[in-house]
Amino acid sequence: MYSVSYHGLRDKRYTDKGEKLLEGLIMTVRPPEVGKFLSFDHLTFWVGNAKQAASYYCTCFGFEPFAYSGLETGERNVVSHAVKHDKIIFVFQSALNPGSDEMGKHLVIHGDGVKDIAFSVEDCRGIVEKARQKGAKIVREPWEKSDEFGSVTYAIVQTYGDTTHTFVERTNYKGPFLPGYTTDVFRNPLLDTLPKPGLRFIDHVVGNQPDDEMVTIADWYEKNLLFHRFWSVDDSVLHTDYSSLRSIVVTNYDETIKMPINEPASGKRKSQIAEYVDYYGGAGVQHIALNTSDIISAITTLKSRGVEFLEVPDSYFNMLRERLKTSPVKIEESMDKLQQLKILIDYDDNGYLLQIFSKPVQDRPTLFIEIIQRHNHTGFGAGNFKALFEAIEREQDKRGNLV
Repeated sequence: MYSVSYHGLRDKRYTDKGEKLLEGLIMTVRPPEVGKFLSFDHLTFWVGNAKQAASYYCTCFGFEPFAYSGLETGERNVVSHAVKHDKIIFVFQSALNPGSDEMGKHLVIHGDGVKDIAFSVEDCRGIVEKARQKGAKIVREPWEKSDEFGSVTYAIVQTYGDTTHTFVERTNYKGPFLPGYTTDVFRNPLLDTLPKPGLRFIDHVVGNQPDDEMVTIADWYEKNLLFHRFWSVDDSVLHTDYSSLRSIVVTNYDETIKMPINEPASGKRKSQIAEYVDYYGGAGVQHIALNTSDIISAITTLKSRGVEFLEVPDSYFNMLRERLKTSPVKIEESMDKLQQLKILIDYDDNGYLLQIFSKPVQDRPTLFIEIIQRHNHTGFGAGNFKALFEAIEREQDKRGNLV
């Protein structure tokens, strides 16, 4: 068995006093001093061509055109195309005018990628004020924006690298998305002819850090946002013959937002985390995990729509079948079908998860997408990391980066 610090559902791993069990010790999980973090709201990508990027995610990943802001809505500087899949909202933004210093510089350094991770919150102003008192960098002070549906309060704080968090308070808003957007958008008729993958919500968002910065970033979430550590694993577990990583997952008080923070560990060759940091130009969002209730149908559909996924050898499934013979957990899905689709399985005595990872979704080997299905399992696939790393290393070798 591998060794991880594992924390799961509140009702099973908390004392009556609200204290959390952590590796046999008791730690106090602090409730919010003000406000509340509710969920992921949306992710904003800065890209070279927002219209084409949005179209790619609609065609390949099954998103639907949802909302638009640009010249036609009175926005003169930044165009925004929002796409939606059930509770998942991605917003793709590009500069409208030549000489956009901030967005232009960001694209040169990082390429296309996630600029902002937005959270739905209660009491945006209170959360920002407490974060300021604790030392957080406030990128933009709270402000309001209104339309015929009401008003939304926003604020932006700086997290790792050039990535930001926008706090979105919708208490007084009844519109479909956000003020300034129209939902009267063009819909490609091709989308109606394609099968639907059935993705549900953002499960977690992973941030990669340079070496020795993971703990500092995890501490930032604990101090400034009152998140707590949910799960962690080190390089004694997550390694191959060539590379390894360390990871800490932080979460809000209600454990509805999961943010894994990764860093590379020294190895014989460059790890996938170090490769990401090199090509992204620093810390940033490495992958987005999207939850589904039927991963076999989802992956079958996504592959038919042109999404490329990493593959593991059949030997992984042969060894897995032998280990599962002595496990109390029974996999409900067809093992033959999971093997055919190359879907990974991780499990403990209580449940299991199924997961698979796309290849990078842009030319730089940076951002990729994970599809995940959970069966009473709140982990992050530590048992699969070796197989995953080896699959990524095969791709690194093709790129000439496994050095």
